[in-house]
Amino acid sequence: MGEFWPVPDVLAYLSGSWRVRRSVRDLASGDEGDFSGATVFSALPEGGLLHAEAGTFTWRGVPRPAERTLRFLPGGEPGRADVRFADGRPFHDLDLTSGHHVTDHPCSADLYRGEFAVLDADHWRTVWRVGGPAKDLVLNTEYTRGS
Repeated sequence: MGEFWPVPDVLAYLSGSWRVRRSVRDLASGDEGDFSGATVFSALPEGGLLHAEAGTFTWRGVPRPAERTLRFLPGGEPGRADVRFADGRPFHDLDLTSGHHVTDHPCSADLYRGEFAVLDADHWRTVWRVGGPAKDLVLNTEYTRGS
């Protein structure tokens, strides 16, 4: 299990700017897309980090601007975070103390299963598998430290 890099303080690790590359595959239709942009984790006044992602999402050959905002709040221990949507609704837990974490997020009748892997001080990735009656997707995201 030496492929993962343990993170003793998840908020300290994530803080700053990251380049982002994401591939999106619709397993039902075979369509593919990609996102390229940046994510900035900046301090929230009440504690935790604001995750602001912005870039270009290309789907079926059509590029368009895309963005999302999440809140990474302290999770009780430094290696853990409570991830929430911008409006405060719960999204998922995150525990990177081992450098690897699997979590679920039910969304209506669909289930989002996320796998987080920290590769080293400057690289981490997520793989979200989304399945259910409305969606059948795989989203692979690579994060590299720096703007």
